[in-house]
Amino acid sequence: MRFVRQLAPVLALLSATACSSFSSSSTQSSASGPTPAARRGPSTAARLGIPPGHLPAPGMCRVWVPGKPPGHQARPRRCEGIERGAPAGSWIVYRPGRDKKVVHVRVVDERRPGVVVRLRVYDAERGTLIRES
Repeated sequence: MRFVRQLAPVLALLSATACSSFSSSSTQSSASGPTPAARRGPSTAARLGIPPGHLPAPGMCRVWVPGKPPGHQARPRRCEGIERGAPAGSWIVYRPGRDKKVVHVRVVDERRPGVVVRLRVYDAERGTLIRES
């Protein structure tokens, strides 16, 4: 018991020192401007994230489930009626035959399978977002 009474002030001092050094370093970095991550440009949310070899052929579609490994995705197929089988949270990826440099992605609602809520157009080579509607 005597040991605990002697150890308590030491622990209190250590925890107070640790908190003060943490808070001063966090205020110092915010005062110097944006963090390096903020200066890098668009976030990964603005990137396609599909390996080029897994994009459908021009004129074809593919249902893509973000987070699922590329080898476990559905095969490319004709685009007719593809929304009906698209699970909630998936993407319907389309390569137009006339413009092979872009990829159209129809984003399916997170809760309602087959309901497209957004259209994104990406650069096929770089995977960067061109526009969103």
